[in-house]
Amino acid sequence: MGGPRFEPVRAVRAYERVVEQIEEAVESGALTPGERLPSERELMVQFSVGRSTVREALRVLQARGLVRSRPGDPNGAEVLPFSPVVLKKSMTTLARVSELSLGELAQFRMVLDATAVLLAARLRTEEHLAEMAAAVEDMKAAGATGFGAADVAGFGAADTAFHDAVARAGGNKLIQVCTDVVRAVMAGLVEDRLARAPDREALMRRGVAHHEDVIAALRAGDGPLAARLTRQWTYDSYAGHLPADERAALRALLE
Repeated sequence: MGGPRFEPVRAVRAYERVVEQIEEAVESGALTPGERLPSERELMVQFSVGRSTVREALRVLQARGLVRSRPGDPNGAEVLPFSPVVLKKSMTTLARVSELSLGELAQFRMVLDATAVLLAARLRTEEHLAEMAAAVEDMKAAGATGFGAADVAGFGAADTAFHDAVARAGGNKLIQVCTDVVRAVMAGLVEDRLARAPDREALMRRGVAHHEDVIAALRAGDGPLAARLTRQWTYDSYAGHLPADERAALRALLE
């Protein structure tokens, strides 16, 4: 006989229902950051559940970054403002469990970095430009002291500081979080590429020159130029590590 095939159902634990209702209250704005949930005892009454169920629900909500609950606090748990930490954790997990290919990460980085510099060209302050310049000086210092593992790591850290400053200059929190996550996931590849390169010194020099060109474009307020430079640099950095089909997809973003 035809018709749909159904999957076995899983019994929902009571604490999950408690979590769902409190999450919905936060998402709808019925509960706002800084407000307190009712006390444990009051939650037991309202949800008609035992203390262990309420405590498990609060533990889950705290792990998700929605509330802060202190043991023995006579007041209810405090609703927290949105934090990018939870999003960062989820994105990092997604990237690290091989759900995303290197090509997809490189594509996303190309889009992110190009958008970040477009915003930064319009919104940057002298302080932001000074932070970027300081990061480039650190890159130069790492390249000047030698080319051992510590220098490669120092160069990578300075590169990260540069892109963090650009993302902050653009002012978009979601871009900042995504930039942070994607860079962290791909950092090993960048350092590995530098460590293995026979022309490591030339590679570092090109990196410094590229970042100085981006700063000059941002200082001039030329977002399109900064974006073009950034897309080309991302392509040149990753295309050689990708299979032909993923390289073609990256080239589509370059064009």
